Amino acid sequence: PDVLGSSSLGQLLANDFWGTALSDPRSHKSYRPLTTLSFRLDCWLCGLQPMWFHGVNMLLHAACCLLFTRVALVVAGLDTRFATIAGLLFAVHPIHTEAVAGVVGRADVLACLLFLLSFLIYHDDRWHLKGNRRLLSSCLLAAMSMLAKETGLTVLMVNLLYDFYKTWPHLKGALLEARWSEESRRFSRRAVKVLMVACVLLAFRLAMLQGSLPKFSSLDNPTAFHPCSYVRILTFCYLAAFNWWLLLCPSTLSHDWQMGSIPLITSLADCRNLTTALFVTCCLLLAYRCAAEFESQRHAPLILGSLLLVVPFLPATNLIFTVGFVVAERVLYIPSLGAVLLVCYGGQRLYKSCPPRHRTVLLVSVLLLGASFSYKTIDRNRAWSSRETLVRAGIKALPHNAKMHYNLANYLRDSNSPDMAISHYREALRLWPGYASAHNNLGTLMSSASEAEAHFRSAITISPSHVNAHYNLGQVYRKMNRTLEAVAMLERCLRLDTSYSPAHLVLAKLHPPSIASVSRTQTV
Repeated sequence: PDVLGSSSLGQLLANDFWGTALSDPRSHKSYRPLTTLSFRLDCWLCGLQPMWFHGVNMLLHAACCLLFTRVALVVAGLDTRFATIAGLLFAVHPIHTEAVAGVVGRADVLACLLFLLSFLIYHDDRWHLKGNRRLLSSCLLAAMSMLAKETGLTVLMVNLLYDFYKTWPHLKGALLEARWSEESRRFSRRAVKVLMVACVLLAFRLAMLQGSLPKFSSLDNPTAFHPCSYVRILTFCYLAAFNWWLLLCPSTLSHDWQMGSIPLITSLADCRNLTTALFVTCCLLLAYRCAAEFESQRHAPLILGSLLLVVPFLPATNLIFTVGFVVAERVLYIPSLGAVLLVCYGGQRLYKSCPPRHRTVLLVSVLLLGASFSYKTIDRNRAWSSRETLVRAGIKALPHNAKMHYNLANYLRDSNSPDMAISHYREALRLWPGYASAHNNLGTLMSSASEAEAHFRSAITISPSHVNAHYNLGQVYRKMNRTLEAVAMLERCLRLDTSYSPAHLVLAKLHPPSIASVSRTQTV
């Protein structure tokens, strides 16, 4: 309704990104009204035409590429050649396919656009805004970025930290020698205002949670729910390394990384800990280099690239709060700005330091990198061309992901291929025995009532609040002429979801007095 325009603007502003009221305990709590409004505008202009939605995403992505090129050129100070390369690499980076090709990814792209505008207004002196108007405009765009997606709020910290870096020569005297120059005073005033805005926006965002946090399960994020703290620490550290590796070498990509895609690290002997150790070492070296650079002020791209890489990624690390995913490629859309900037700055340094005869080799390497990124992006866009190609590409990339087999089974079931669907449902359950929805859907394809009953019961045992499993089990009992059990199961279904109309209809046929009593109970 929020996208189609059948709900009021007030309702849209009171709902989460998926159209559920934020006050509802089942709400996802993702508050992105600006993105939802953009969907409503698309729908009003051209209806539910997929190409139009995709075209808007493409235009937003193109705008992000142009703004990022300006950031690399004007703020970071890259040469024109390498600033252009940075914009082009960002444009064709395969990690962006999910954000640009998927409609839901609009939130990340729109948030990035507003993120970059906020950053440019704050740091680009060529904008015709001065003093408080400039700061207010930057903060307003930061608020809009947050309303497109929550991670947009991090631009305030990026702005402030980069401002701190640029003002450090003045602040050093003020902090160490108590000599406050006019520039250090101006920075202090800016910092206070930015922090106040950040606190207000954060308080607003917390208030929109309506007193309850989003509810995730081990299916969404197995690591966060593991009882052993050292397993959580080892796995979360590895996941951070894995995410940043995807930015550098996006060879294996998937639209879903849940359910066994990345096994937990349960032992120090796991060889993946070497990857984590290498990642931590690189981070420490980068941090040391950034700290040493504060004095010279000669490597602004290094500082800015590090900030863009780290700060927007922090909400996805599970360090601040639990998130509902293991890896999500669209979440890397904004952090990829930093990765690309660091790579291009490194390329520029090599280009200037190497002999002229070797520069051609470096430029050819950059061209090959761009070509490989482009090829991978084209390949990923083919995967996103239809439901079938997407799930089949997912299984090819992550054959041990139970959800991929579940999604393919759903597609095969809808395509009237029940035997193949059953095979993939069984494979999903082999990979993830506690997959309640796979049990439920498999039960609907069973020709034997006893087998169907067993699967529905398994689904209910695993997930006692699984509404569809209760309804389906009630239907099985009805067909087996076990009327009392059918009525009891359907009434339990209605207690879980009073608006589940199919259960009301079946109950009315089976046991009219019972449905009347249920209705009276609901009224009370």
